[in-house]
Amino acid sequence: MKTRHTLPGDIERTSMSIIAAELAARGIVLPPENEAIVKRVIHTTADFDYAQTLRFTPEAAERGQAALRRGTPIVTDTNMAKAGISKPSLEKLGCTLHCFMAEPEVARMARERGITRAAVSMEYASQEYPSAILAVGNAPTALLRIAELIEAGWRPALVVGVPVGFVNVVESKEILFAACEACGVPAIAAMGRKGGSSVAAAICNALLYAAAETLDPAARGWQ
Repeated sequence: MKTRHTLPGDIERTSMSIIAAELAARGIVLPPENEAIVKRVIHTTADFDYAQTLRFTPEAAERGQAALRRGTPIVTDTNMAKAGISKPSLEKLGCTLHCFMAEPEVARMARERGITRAAVSMEYASQEYPSAILAVGNAPTALLRIAELIEAGWRPALVVGVPVGFVNVVESKEILFAACEACGVPAIAAMGRKGGSSVAAAICNALLYAAAETLDPAARGWQ
């Protein structure tokens, strides 16, 4: 079997062309402001369901990009998501990246209160980086706590809510999205059961590439 497109940039450009063609064949027209995010998630997952299930509050993508251009930090709920977010793009924009799940204080507080470390880590984020972008790919309890904190007055720059699973996943996304809509907080969520840390990272990378004007891999130094 012969293979083609063996250089990283060429592979990505060809993949995006295939995704665009398949979306067109399905009769799916993406809003221009959300197109790069949806395509990046499909590129990461090979799952076209995200063209229907990714939901955006008005101007969420634009506001997320603007926040990144200001050097806004990103806080994730897993080190897996943290590992997948583009470090060169973060550096170019002057953004920092954090995950508090392994912090001893977070673990202690979670044990004492009988709640998840993910929920406590979002409380921690609200104190340490109140204007951060939050990228949640694993823990519904993180989304539920974020929603409570937003209703109590927290205003993060953007919430990416894309946990995967079966317990409280669907409900947490709906609660989070409703809270964000009611309080004017930008949000991007993968409604339903699908999602994951790789999806959270993909959404962050799409925002980072757009903010840094490096959506084309050649602008990232790839052939």
